[in-house]
Amino acid sequence: MTLRPFGIFARSVRARLLAIALLPMLVLLPLFIGVSVLRWSDRLDELLIVKVNSDLTIADQYLGRLLENAAERLDALGRSTEFASAIARDPSAQAFLAARREALDFDFLFLARPGGLSRFDAILPAEDWPVIAAALEGRAMSAVDLFAPDTLAALSPDLAERAAIPLVPTAAARPTDRLQEDRGMMVHAAAPVALAGGGRAALVGGVLLNRNLGFIDTINDLVYRDRSLPEGSRGTATLFLGDVRVSTNVRLFENVRALGTRVSEAVSERVLGNGETWLDRAFVVNDWYVSAYEPILDSHGEAVGMLYVGFLEAPFSAARANSLLSVLLALLAVLAVTVPLFLRWAGRIFLPLERMTQTMARVEAGDLQARIETHGPDEIGQVAGHLDTLLDQVQERDARLRDWAAALEREVEARTRDLRETNARLEQTTRQLVLSEKLAAVGEITASVAHEINNPVAVIQGNLDVAREMLPPEAAGAVKTEFDLIDAQVHRISAMVAKLLQFARPGDYAPGGESFEARAAVSDALALARHQSGMSGIDIVTDLATQARVTIDRGELVQVLINLIVNAIHAMPDGGTLRIAAHEAHQEEKDWVKIVVADTGAGIAPEVLERVFDPFFTTKRSRGTGLGLSISQTLVTQAGGTLLAESTLGEGSRFTIRLPVSTAP
Repeated sequence: MTLRPFGIFARSVRARLLAIALLPMLVLLPLFIGVSVLRWSDRLDELLIVKVNSDLTIADQYLGRLLENAAERLDALGRSTEFASAIARDPSAQAFLAARREALDFDFLFLARPGGLSRFDAILPAEDWPVIAAALEGRAMSAVDLFAPDTLAALSPDLAERAAIPLVPTAAARPTDRLQEDRGMMVHAAAPVALAGGGRAALVGGVLLNRNLGFIDTINDLVYRDRSLPEGSRGTATLFLGDVRVSTNVRLFENVRALGTRVSEAVSERVLGNGETWLDRAFVVNDWYVSAYEPILDSHGEAVGMLYVGFLEAPFSAARANSLLSVLLALLAVLAVTVPLFLRWAGRIFLPLERMTQTMARVEAGDLQARIETHGPDEIGQVAGHLDTLLDQVQERDARLRDWAAALEREVEARTRDLRETNARLEQTTRQLVLSEKLAAVGEITASVAHEINNPVAVIQGNLDVAREMLPPEAAGAVKTEFDLIDAQVHRISAMVAKLLQFARPGDYAPGGESFEARAAVSDALALARHQSGMSGIDIVTDLATQARVTIDRGELVQVLINLIVNAIHAMPDGGTLRIAAHEAHQEEKDWVKIVVADTGAGIAPEVLERVFDPFFTTKRSRGTGLGLSISQTLVTQAGGTLLAESTLGEGSRFTIRLPVSTAP
């Protein structure tokens, strides 16, 4: 039921949209304020992190300057005329350096030479300390290094005592059984010194940072000057040896510094363990601070401590909480007035729109029959009616498109299949043409060569026969061995020429084909090949189930099989399995007999497999002519069949003879 005072809103969407246009001041503005406050809060956190990062940069620069200054002071001392005079009087210059140590603010100072002239060379050997080694090579260098307690005691009796700091139990720190930190963190510096004889030495000095409160207070004064922090906050700076505070202005109590307390385990893991910089809030001794920690690397590149600066977080958190509370109270007051009215008006506007949204969601999910059906009298109702009409058209067009797509897919599949078959036939024809051209060219050459060889061979044989007849029996008997050797070599030449002619014109040497069982040729070939050398250690497995007949010269087929069997034996010098199978197959609408000869040898490389049927190509070096497989393929091809080769390196090779089944009895 529609209330009369709101009739205009029920009939006109424009009037409702006009009412909605007034609502952003009451709804979107609070949202905007809330988002702004949250972004302000995040921005404040970012600014605090940026500030503490800049504070850390100042502290790091001061520490770096302190290191540089130590090296510069040593370098200036080494170049001074006073030092030159002192070393001229005393090569170790111990008295001079002892007098200058306090003036230069060093806790120890000595002269190191490659050979070692003082007790300090044994305490700090150059090979163990990159700072000293660099100075001896001519480069001034300074770094923060850790010295063991015995090293500190050897350098100066009071250094070990000054460095020792009892550990104080600290919340959130990594558990430990240690009672004190007795190592010393030193500013370790060295500068090269040129000696009179052309030699080189190094001035080595160090400043102990344990309990060095002047150093840490200077950093704190540089970073946190007056009015650099809001009222109630305070800045702190700390130098850590490992995870122990050895110099800090953080207080345990009013006048007690937190020396010996330890950093939290989370900070230690990230800064010391991973070598990362910590820029975040952290719990420092007894309160939360916006903190920055960075690792301090020694001269060996290892993280031995941390440099820390930070300021108390509580004043910033209190100010942020007060601001958020004020904004929240203001928003609640505004929403308490505007929300009821907004919900009443917006509900009537968006209900039809929600129905349209639900219908579109069902259509997107695949339900093309979904419709809005309920159409009001206003513009939104008209839009709903038009939307139903469009959905009807979409459903109809979708059905037509699906039909077209199915037909197109069938047509594409048919065309693809035709193209695939045509491409396969084209590739087969191309290979056959290339092979025919190769065989024709090579055959012409070999026929010419064989003919030219036959003539001198005939002359040699004829003259040999004449010599036998003309020589007396006694003389003929004396050279019988030489004549027999000549006969054997002439016979060998004739056999080679016959093979060349058989390759060049196989049809001239082939007696007519005959019909016989394929398995009979396999049996003949096996019987003739068993005398081959290398058969020991080879297992022969046969599967001759077929009784199909083929039409080909039986001797030629036996020759082809013997060639394949001999090649398989040569491929298995260490033994293996030779498998020979003969079976029938129906391919290309025709019946075939397939004879497979497979071995378990080393296999044939792909680049060699492509050329195994090329004339005169052989991998047997002096044991083959390279004509066996080429002649075999020619003989099988002339009989209407094919000879194919397959191989896998490390697994063996497989040759398949395919011949058409004979229809003759």
